[in-house]
Amino acid sequence: MSATNWVLLPKNRKNSVKALDLTAAKQKAYRLLSLRPHSEKELEKKLREKGFPAVVVKEALEKLHDLKYLNDASFARGWARNLAVNKLWGNRKIIASLHEKGIAALLIDDAIAHARCELAEEDAIAILIKKKAARRKTAALDIKEKQRIFQSLMGRGFPPGLILNQLGKAAEEETDG
Repeated sequence: MSATNWVLLPKNRKNSVKALDLTAAKQKAYRLLSLRPHSEKELEKKLREKGFPAVVVKEALEKLHDLKYLNDASFARGWARNLAVNKLWGNRKIIASLHEKGIAALLIDDAIAHARCELAEEDAIAILIKKKAARRKTAALDIKEKQRIFQSLMGRGFPPGLILNQLGKAAEEETDG
């Protein structure tokens, strides 16, 4: 008599595969969230890129919401604050970054308002102008230097009128001081 190896298969194999996928998706999500906060859309995209089915990704995201690990409002506020205060970005660039991460317009407006309570755009521009002016060799800002600073600040997402206003104030402070 030969020995027969029996493999016990669950009655509903499809559900067990889904459960394994769900567990793997949640583990991947936990790893991603341990590195840094993510928006819901961003996390969904990363899980889908890893090959998890849409149903499993949706269920994993719901579980993360229930556990309060995923909150777009909180993410938007933290991300906007980081970009505004630490990276000294303008509102336009912050809005583009948050929009790219799938944050709703209402949440973006709220996040920017909170970030700007800590550091206004005008103050960020003034800090950047002082940093750039400290590197120059001459005492006064010449036209070329002002153009370079203007382009740099435009690239950071600041509005042109505000930049020109702050450059004018910086020039007045140089002539007065």
